[in-house]
Amino acid sequence: MTVEDTYKTILEPSEGIFTEKRSKFIALAFPVRTLDEIKTLLDAHQKKYYDARHVCYAYMLGAERTNFRANDNGEPSGTAGKPILGQINSNELTDILVIVVRYFGGIKLGTGGLVVAYKAAAAEAIAAATIIEKTVDEDVTVLFEYPFMNDVMRIVKEEEPEILDQSYDMDCSMTLRIRRSMMPKLQARLEKVETARIQEEEPTELTD
Repeated sequence: MTVEDTYKTILEPSEGIFTEKRSKFIALAFPVRTLDEIKTLLDAHQKKYYDARHVCYAYMLGAERTNFRANDNGEPSGTAGKPILGQINSNELTDILVIVVRYFGGIKLGTGGLVVAYKAAAAEAIAAATIIEKTVDEDVTVLFEYPFMNDVMRIVKEEEPEILDQSYDMDCSMTLRIRRSMMPKLQARLEKVETARIQEEEPTELTD
């Protein structure tokens, strides 16, 4: 079984504009990591575009792509947030927020027209973005006695995890971060070191 340990997101904010029957759709895509970031961005853009008819959005968070939401902001149900989310999905992106601001041009587009317009605007913003691939990383903390430091350091040198934290006392500890697919091998090697034990903790998925 292969371990899924990469995901796609965008490198920096991007923008796209789509016009239909004098309605103007401004799409803004942002790389995000947390719900707090999303809330801050939404608040800021709702204030900035206070004169717009609708400020709709969709977001996706996490490497598993299970944390998402679509919001129509007063447009007919399913005509705005869903097509925006659809574009995030078809590009297989996560850790992304796409906001689409609509300025009404006086001519109604109908539900079909709205779906097409929101989808097109979101697609423009994503097309303007730089899509990057990141790895899903996990952390492990190993505890061991000082005389076995060299054994642990040899494994670290060979497996090349990132060292997040280390303390050397009579009892030593080291927190390491490595790509998810490489974690089982690293952990198995560390566990073979005399006196070494793995400290149980929640895996994290923050990565750079």
